[in-house]
Amino acid sequence: MNGRIERAFARARDAKRKLLVTYLCIGDPNEAESLALAKACVDAGADILELGSPFSDPTADGPVIARASERSIAAGGGLTMTLRVATALRASYTELPLVLFGYYNPLYVRGTGKAVLAAREAGIDALLVVDLPFGHGDELMTAARANDLRVVPLVAPTSTDAHVARLLQHGADAGFVYYVSVAGVTGNAAAPLLEAAARATQVRAQTGLPVVIGFGIDGPEKAKLAARGADGVVVGTAIVREIENATSPDARIANVKALVSCLRTALDGESAPEAPHPR
Repeated sequence: MNGRIERAFARARDAKRKLLVTYLCIGDPNEAESLALAKACVDAGADILELGSPFSDPTADGPVIARASERSIAAGGGLTMTLRVATALRASYTELPLVLFGYYNPLYVRGTGKAVLAAREAGIDALLVVDLPFGHGDELMTAARANDLRVVPLVAPTSTDAHVARLLQHGADAGFVYYVSVAGVTGNAAAPLLEAAARATQVRAQTGLPVVIGFGIDGPEKAKLAARGADGVVVGTAIVREIENATSPDARIANVKALVSCLRTALDGESAPEAPHPR
């Protein structure tokens, strides 16, 4: 395993800081701008990039990201474009963790093994497949391990302790756990982030893996709230909304940089949790 994800979390713990994971729907508004916006996120303080591969039926996504998927697909976006952007980012950032975020259908259509190999060759570190229950995608897990990739598990408020325990069997090399703060789609402003923070602490203790919280974090105050019990937070809808609302490429870059910088400043006010005990 290349260890970029593990090193990122270790650096954050050593510096007593929380990780910031930023999501972009690649291809929205186009390929060149997606690359520029990803670099803007890094420049403003993102620690990990989630590269969203657009899909025509994004069942886990709220209306903001669903519209971004539609715009991306109309501009020729898809798995191939997302991997091209990943390749360009890897050429610029040798240590930056890259997570391919998306749905199983595009991987299955290409051929799971071929898709995973292409992801590895593009410099991807981990896969986050939102519609494939963790522990049920044996073909994907096997291909990922053969290609030195993590498969990040999702834990939700409805997940039982037994489900979390199964992560120890299937997710020892997962890199981290993504805790979904609310049972629903992305962009839910009413997410119970204090409860999510408490649950993230429990999941870390159960699994020995770092935990990041996503869904419902749309600004600095909510990022700080979620980060109280987690190793980091994921922000997607708020960033995609800035891209959607801006009227020029320069404005999109400026707005995304400003938001990510505010998130970074807020998170830097939170100390990192204790390192998970090895299991």
